[in-house]
Amino acid sequence: MRQFNRYQWDNLGARADLSSFEPDCGVAEYHAILHIEPQGQLFTDQYARLLSAENLLLALPQFKGACIVFKRYFLSDACNQVPLMTELDDASVSFIQQPPLDGSKVALWVYAQKGVSMTSDDGVITVEHNGYTQLWKMGMTTNIGDSEQQTAALLEDYEAMLAKHGGTIADNCIRTWFYVRDVDTQYAGMVRARKANFEVNGLTPQTHYVSSTGIGGLPADPKAIIQLGTCSLLGFEPGQQRYLYAFSHLNKTIEYGVTFERGTLVEFGDRGHVYISGTASIDNKGNVLHLGDVRRQTLRMWENVEKLLEEGGMGFDDVMQIVVYLRDMADYDVVSHMFAEKFPHVPYVLTLAPVCRPAWLIEMECIAVDRRENKQYRDF
Repeated sequence: MRQFNRYQWDNLGARADLSSFEPDCGVAEYHAILHIEPQGQLFTDQYARLLSAENLLLALPQFKGACIVFKRYFLSDACNQVPLMTELDDASVSFIQQPPLDGSKVALWVYAQKGVSMTSDDGVITVEHNGYTQLWKMGMTTNIGDSEQQTAALLEDYEAMLAKHGGTIADNCIRTWFYVRDVDTQYAGMVRARKANFEVNGLTPQTHYVSSTGIGGLPADPKAIIQLGTCSLLGFEPGQQRYLYAFSHLNKTIEYGVTFERGTLVEFGDRGHVYISGTASIDNKGNVLHLGDVRRQTLRMWENVEKLLEEGGMGFDDVMQIVVYLRDMADYDVVSHMFAEKFPHVPYVLTLAPVCRPAWLIEMECIAVDRRENKQYRDF
């Protein structure tokens, strides 16, 4: 049911790491991360090779009939590179300056599903299957105001989009990504606006928040301080979703003033989805552990993620993709060797992106999927 494959195209200097979840019947899911050898080329040449590799990947027999739900480009210079890109897919696409640390100018994460009906309307991807509706909206920005004002405006736009489909943030938002320009100074404004919006929408310490990553990243528009990406789900019962805490290793984020959940499990009849928020080297009192030691921070980060996955009934073998954020590019060699040894098959990308606390040298997020038999719920 779950497979991991690596496709290497030496003539292109490109490779794709692919994870597949293909049940005997029902919806199949695919996560792929594509990498390009730098080869001393301009961005346009690297981008052309990346598109060729993507076309080869999607031409594989297993992708016949699949829909690309979303794509995320990790870029080394978004402001100058995005105008050169010819993105024509119907998928929800985001472009963010988080340079791949392998020396290339671009990497790509692709998420696809097969056995669904997908439509696109004004940048919102609607995916329907078995009575469920997924809504994906990536790359949301505005260029008016400071980080607090931009966050408030983006969340209001997101609320309006959900309301148009009969949903709300409190009931239907599964996952968010906040990319923050100059995160060391601008993160606080985003946190204030998100907290205020959540309170208005009934998300409080007594209810729940939303799994999320808040990380350094530069939108292509130089005046945009915040970029928002969202994943929502309609048509499920409240009991199908629960939140992951791992209190032996982590504390509630509200204890240090932020409003997101560590992880979310969504149960379906035939599978479970776990969305792990951006997770770093932290203890259950909210303290940063192993100051200045990226190796030990990585080990503690893995331990925290593993405990969250275990609470959701999963493990690292169920992880479909990983995004890794490093504050210091000089740590790349150490961390890349650690990840290559720990996750030889899982698609992942290492990017340059400061974490929201300067003392955190590394953070990761991931999505995991495993087989379930929940007879009380509809299959995915």
